[in-house]
Amino acid sequence: MGLWQFVKNAGKKLGGRAEAAEAPSVDELHKEIADLGLDAGGLEITVEGDKVKVSGTPVSQEAKEKVMLAVGNIEGVAAVEDAAGGAEPVFHTVVKGDSLWKIAEKTLGNGARYTEIFEANKPMLSDPDKIYPGQVLRIPQG
Repeated sequence: MGLWQFVKNAGKKLGGRAEAAEAPSVDELHKEIADLGLDAGGLEITVEGDKVKVSGTPVSQEAKEKVMLAVGNIEGVAAVEDAAGGAEPVFHTVVKGDSLWKIAEKTLGNGARYTEIFEANKPMLSDPDKIYPGQVLRIPQG
């Protein structure tokens, strides 16, 4: 269990909201998860202000982490609470000047392992060169 911080004014913009800083609805988050083709089976998602809570029993640790990133990297979300149990995820918040190579050097000890980070963040990432400051990425373990 943990609380993961996201940059509220950075992230994917979802249509239909009056203000950019307005938190997305549960239905909008479920639609985003479905559009990405992620398996949220066994997970319950709730929105409390600008915080999203993910609880329940996920189909896998990877599925839980990807759902957390998918909902956290939405404009208007400032935090995601992991109430689903399991291992503590390892995330990295992108800063100006970061590349997947630099992140892999810092977190995995070898820049050439950037492809592991790219694969661990699909389908949210479609290109290893398209990351942005404030985006939170999943760092694979093991």
